[in-house]
Parts: sequence; C-alpha cells; structure tokens
Amino acid sequence: MSSGGRIGHDAPYMPRSCDMRWFSSEEICEILARFEKVIIVGDSMMRHVIGSLNVLIRKDLGYGAVTDWNFSPEERKECFCNYQFNVKACSIQGIFKTADVVKNDPSSLSCPADTVDVMIEQMIRFPIAPEELSRLRDLLPSRKPSRPYAFIFGHGLWNDLDLQATLDWLDLILDNTISAAPWLQTDYTSSRSVDRTGNLVSERSRSGKGAPRGSSWPGKRHNGFWPRLFLTPNAAGKEKPDEWLISQGNKALTIFEESVKEEVGRRGVEHLGTYNMSIQSNKFDGVHVDLKGNLIKAMMVLNWLNMLEVEKF
Repeated sequence: MSSGGRIGHDAPYMPRSCDMRWFSSEEICEILARFEKVIIVGDSMMRHVIGSLNVLIRKDLGYGAVTDWNFSPEERKECFCNYQFNVKACSIQGIFKTADVVKNDPSSLSCPADTVDVMIEQMIRFPIAPEELSRLRDLLPSRKPSRPYAFIFGHGLWNDLDLQATLDWLDLILDNTISAAPWLQTDYTSSRSVDRTGNLVSERSRSGKGAPRGSSWPGKRHNGFWPRLFLTPNAAGKEKPDEWLISQGNKALTIFEESVKEEVGRRGVEHLGTYNMSIQSNKFDGVHVDLKGNLIKAMMVLNWLNMLEVEKF
C-alpha cells in the first residue's frame, strides 16, 4: 500500500502490487470488534487518522471526525466536511476516543454497542512527558484480555525528522507497554526496565547483556501476538513554510521514511509509508492532507488490521 501513486494531482490513489479494499462501515465495525482496543499514539497526523476512522464508523462526512454534539451553530458552519481537518480550531475538537461517541451520541455509531474501542494518546515529541507515559500505562491491563490490542504509531516532524529521536520515542513507548502489559511478550522477559515515571533505567536482554546499537532490538517478539504499525509523515506540499524546506522537505522525508522502515522492522513493528499517497494530494498547510487523503490513510490502516491473524492471540 505504501508503494502506489496517483496519475495527476489529487487523482485516485492506486496501491501497487496489492489489493486495498474499501470497506463498508459495517465491515469496519467487524474489523475493529476483533480487538479489545486499538491504541493510536502520535501527533496531529495520527489525530486525523482516528478522526477519519470516526467519519467511517459514524457514516458522517460532514461532522464524523469532531465532537459535533456540543457545537454551537457557528461551529457547525465553520467545521463542516473538509474543515474538520483544515481548520485548527475544529481539528483540536476532534474525537479522541470512540467511548466519547458512545457516551454523547451513541445513535451515530454504525457499530453495535460496546464492540469497538479506538483511541489516541497524543505523544508528539521526544523526550516524552512522564504524565503521557503514565496515561499510556493506565490503558493497559496487567492480565491478558479476551481479545488482542493493536498499536498504531506515528512520529517525526516534532523532532525535525531526527531518526534517533524517533527511535528513542518508539523504544520508550514499547518498553512502557511491555512493563504495564507483560502478557504481550511471552518468549522472554521485558528487554529493558522502566522506573515509576516510565523512563528507561536499564537495558538488558534475557541473558542480561545489553544489545549493541544497530542489532535486532531485544524487545522484538518471535512468538505470540503483538500487532504494531508505524506511519511516517506525509510528503511536503507547496504551502509548507520555507524555513522547513531543508530539514523537513521531500528529500529529508523520503530518507526518513526509508530509514524508519528498516529500523522499526528490527523491532518487530510493521511500517506504512504515506509519502507516495500524499505527494500529489491536497495539503491545506503543506503538511496535513484533507478529508479525502485522511480517509485513504485510515482505510490503509483498516486493511492492515484486517490482515492480522487475530486467531493467533
């Protein structure tokens, strides 16, 4: 899905060498219901992913991504359709968890009650604030649930495409996840330890020896079921401020995407590149894609979730 393209600006996106299904809302509900919880971790691009998922399961292109149940008439006018994503004042009123929809507007959901649980934890940069890590750990049960958890990560721009900062960000999240939910890893104990604030305090493999930089990450799973996907940032558009065209321009973004794919793979994390999908799409600020682009990104994530062999859990 990462390797497709468009024939012309804002033309339909076509994956290469694979079939990407466009699921109905009912099919999406069935896919999400396979999981106890789908946790999205990242920045505003990832906030738009969960927004698009909510558009799909609420069958509402106009207001599906935002908390329209508490909007004033003026906000309903200003935040309609594309403006859910294109206007910052609207985007920050996005739906961060499906539980809020169940609580405030249950009739808008296509999914049966209490069958889907999708949410985002916003962690935009490294170092990660201790309270953000604490919130993540609080989401995870210490005992194995009846259905699996899926994790979707996205990071890069807030650390200026610094590859090491992104890997440190991911490693700390993975360490905290294993610390709070050891059932995710069954073949050996957690590779590293975290303290009460979630910070890394030691590195060790099962043998007690630290893994050298560049080797296979000791937290990579060889057995069990721990689905993880990493999304890299969109391509840059012409509206991107000139001050970022060197450190976050398209050359830097392609190098970052290729490097992240290799490095997260060593950690047992799958990768979804969005550069090809977004290079010829509309980006209102040179960074974020519009409603159409975000719906494609959400459907890519759903295709990944659909391919996961949950019976292995």
